[in-house]
Amino acid sequence: MTTPPPSHEETIPLKSRIWVSAGDGSIGFLQNLIGGGALTYYFTRVLALSPELASWAWVLFGIWNALNDPLIGFIADRTKSPIGRRKPYIRYGAPILALSFTLFWVRLPTDNQTVLFLQLLLCLFLYDTLYTAIASALYLMPYEMAVSNKARSGVFVWKIIFMAFSTGLPLVIVPIIQPGPGDDPTVFRWILIAVGIVLSGVIFASTWFYEEKHFQQAQEQFGFLKSLTESFKNKSFLIFLVTSFTVIYCQTGLMQGVLYYFDELKVPGLPIYLSLLVGIVGGVFLWVNMRDRWGVKRCLLIWLAVFALGCLAVLTLGRTTIGGALGFLLIGVGFSGGMYLVPIMNGDVIDHDEQRTGLRREGMYAGINSLVTKPAISLAQAAFLTIVTRFGYDQALAKGLQSNSAQTGILVGWMAIPTLLLTVSLAVTLWYPLAGEAWEKTKRQLAVVHAEKERAYLEKMGYSG
Repeated sequence: MTTPPPSHEETIPLKSRIWVSAGDGSIGFLQNLIGGGALTYYFTRVLALSPELASWAWVLFGIWNALNDPLIGFIADRTKSPIGRRKPYIRYGAPILALSFTLFWVRLPTDNQTVLFLQLLLCLFLYDTLYTAIASALYLMPYEMAVSNKARSGVFVWKIIFMAFSTGLPLVIVPIIQPGPGDDPTVFRWILIAVGIVLSGVIFASTWFYEEKHFQQAQEQFGFLKSLTESFKNKSFLIFLVTSFTVIYCQTGLMQGVLYYFDELKVPGLPIYLSLLVGIVGGVFLWVNMRDRWGVKRCLLIWLAVFALGCLAVLTLGRTTIGGALGFLLIGVGFSGGMYLVPIMNGDVIDHDEQRTGLRREGMYAGINSLVTKPAISLAQAAFLTIVTRFGYDQALAKGLQSNSAQTGILVGWMAIPTLLLTVSLAVTLWYPLAGEAWEKTKRQLAVVHAEKERAYLEKMGYSG
């Protein structure tokens, strides 16, 4: 094992960029099925679990969802193993993840509301524990592999490619294979079980194709409470949390609402999906090419404004094909920014923390981030169901038979809150401090420090460079 000399520009091998992104995209695909609406739709529309009980399941789950993340992040930061701090959770957690995902789709021999409620709730608890450990490790891996935004950017571009599939394919495939009330769900369930097993296999296999730096394992970490409080002293992290919460809420709500949108408003799917694809691809080229020219902060501000305008367009014009296509073009640009700019922002926040404390504490930051963002998934699910119910949505009706008021409720529950949250995030991000040449100089110095620490650690462990 060797490390580059301090003057060497950081690079991440192509195979590592592809495989870490494939693992991240695979678990993102599973999460988009669970958190993006397919699970809620299946339990409420197919199994006939009441929307009220489904909402309560998401709210109760959200409590555990919030509590387990900082704890798992704290433990991960202190993990010591021959393969690193993050990889053990990915490699050995993947088979258990496959099992937990399968349990969602096992049909119990009863239609009892309490039993269905408990199945949804308990499976969410089990699945999310595995998801948190694996997803946070995969999310943090680029920060363990490099410091410079240029080197990390190579990973994030591949992540966007995989995430485009993991986000877009559920939007296209699930409405096609998803059964409605009274339909036989057998084929649907077996397809999802197979998807869970295959993608968990990709996550497992990916761990042989990338490496993380090891010197972090030798650092003496803070205790839990001090680690927690030090994180909240980081002003840039507080601003990041507002944006991160917004992105997760929007992504969850947008994916959930699209199932109802195409069911009831009868807007043709092809122009909507093509507009979304063009927006995502165009957004990726925009952000990658303008990141250094505009700076990360300015890109963030432009991205949030475009994303908010897209949601507003669908909210007000979404009953028409042209309005829906225009809105989803801008939303596609928003999705690409969420996948590319937010991880870069997060990396800068963690780097700033190391500048302050001298420690790499990615796990704790990921845990606190999830403490804030995971409830966004539950809130998006519960808020959408509550709003559409208030507007008269009747879950017992066949597709396409909802009232005009219920159709309006779908648009409001789908787009109103994201528009508001994105506007608030735009205002808050004006105060984001990590920008300018001074910050770029700090990043370059930190890369040199990492190379020196990794070399010293490997020499101590008996490796020569």
